[in-house]
Amino acid sequence: MTTCSEADWSSAVKMIDDARQVCLACHIRPDADALGSMLAVAVALAGRPGDQTVVASFGDDPFAVPGILRFLPGQSLLRPPAGYPDRPEVVISFDAASIDRLGRLAGPAAAAGGLIVLDHHASNTGFGTVNLVDPAAAATAVLAAELIDRLGIGLTEDIALGLYAGLVTDTGSFKYAATTPQVHQLAARLLATGIEPGTVARELYDRAPFGYLGMLAAALGRAILEPGAAGGLGLVWTTVTRADRKASKLPYELAESVIDVVRKTDEAEVAVVLKEDDQGTWQASVRSKAAVDVSAVCTALGGGGHARAAGFSFAGSPAEAVAAMLRLLDRQ
Repeated sequence: MTTCSEADWSSAVKMIDDARQVCLACHIRPDADALGSMLAVAVALAGRPGDQTVVASFGDDPFAVPGILRFLPGQSLLRPPAGYPDRPEVVISFDAASIDRLGRLAGPAAAAGGLIVLDHHASNTGFGTVNLVDPAAAATAVLAAELIDRLGIGLTEDIALGLYAGLVTDTGSFKYAATTPQVHQLAARLLATGIEPGTVARELYDRAPFGYLGMLAAALGRAILEPGAAGGLGLVWTTVTRADRKASKLPYELAESVIDVVRKTDEAEVAVVLKEDDQGTWQASVRSKAAVDVSAVCTALGGGGHARAAGFSFAGSPAEAVAAMLRLLDRQ
């Protein structure tokens, strides 16, 4: 059970049950928690008897499911933003801390008759008609699972796979502090449907084209350690440029996992990877081990996230982004 109020859960369930069409949206450049949670709820709703229609999407243009997430069930329910209703009856958003994170779907979400927000970011702005937001939840998948339960829908293998993918990624394969006994209990329920945890891990973590090795080598080769940062706790940072990816025609999404290697640095409490997207904007992934709230730093730079995992976008140079972070970390 999450800490959201019973009144909010009841309102959300009634809103969904009464709707002729339910539209789902997750944040742009979706990760496994965002897309997995959304598709799990989409599959659950689409499987109910009756004539309710279900539409799911995310606000990226061009619209494409990240390659590592193409194993998730329910993608036949996806439509590109152009096929999303302009004024939906009900919208459920997933894993978005603010309405702008919905990209091209922000307008339809704001115009919806009802907007249900499912999220676990402490920085959530409360932009919904009903806000099912619990920063203590390990993943948005936890809230999605509870919504499915409260709708009276049983777990199937297809539903469980999306939820499990979200749970695995946002707990760091059950390594992070948010991994409570309740998280393991939910994982047990999901595995009991018959999904294979090894298959999920392989799709999410253990596959990459050969060119990924060259991109990773380039990024690690230019890593910089700032031992005096964060009051002497240290910061390590690097970049992944468009040129790094272009060499092997790699999509932007493959740069996302570089932070998981860089963050291992013993001498640095904080790790930062600045990834240049296809438009030339730097997308920063920021992580900390235990002592620094990187969410506060990223929020000050126009982003957000969790205390130990956050991010922001930056239009200047990587060096300018790191300099801004160093100033904020010293104040913290």
